[in-house]
Amino acid sequence: MSETIDARALQSSGGAKALGASAVVSLDERWNALMAAAQRGDDRAYERLMGEVSGWLSRYFHRRLPPAAAEDATQEALLAIHVHKQKYQADAPMTPWLKTIARFKWIDQLRGHLRSPESLGETEVPIADHGPAARAAILLELLLAEVKPAQAQVIKLVKLHGATVEEASKASGQSPSLVKVNIHRGLKRIGQTIAD
Repeated sequence: MSETIDARALQSSGGAKALGASAVVSLDERWNALMAAAQRGDDRAYERLMGEVSGWLSRYFHRRLPPAAAEDATQEALLAIHVHKQKYQADAPMTPWLKTIARFKWIDQLRGHLRSPESLGETEVPIADHGPAARAAILLELLLAEVKPAQAQVIKLVKLHGATVEEASKASGQSPSLVKVNIHRGLKRIGQTIAD
């Protein structure tokens, strides 16, 4: 990992003591310093380390698992880090150790879901059923095809698009009174078609 972090950020947790006067450190060096301080009993360093590692783990698992499983895997990995923190060798890079734990917890989640595949399932995304609207649009076009084009045009403008009679008159080139007559006659014809 090529991320670098200002060493002054470690001072509040006591982790900078392990780094000396270095101004910029890699993520591994930062986490190593925090872990070393945590192993010596520094609760603030441990809390800070777990917060940073938790974010990293969450991103790792959310790219690979459904949200609920990702949260479970994150918590299991954090627990494994807590249980094994005294065994961690602070002179070794932390990222490979962390990736190994994450990989094993990811595999554990997959195995668990293979035993009960319904728990992995597809994330359900509510999608509106457009079937009735599509059928209504097709039916409407068929009904409008039964009337004269001038009638269909003003029915669409006024009744479907909400235009005023004056707006429909300007758009269609028909007089306002002709717009009203065409709407009336067109709707009457559509009503007869439906009744038949």
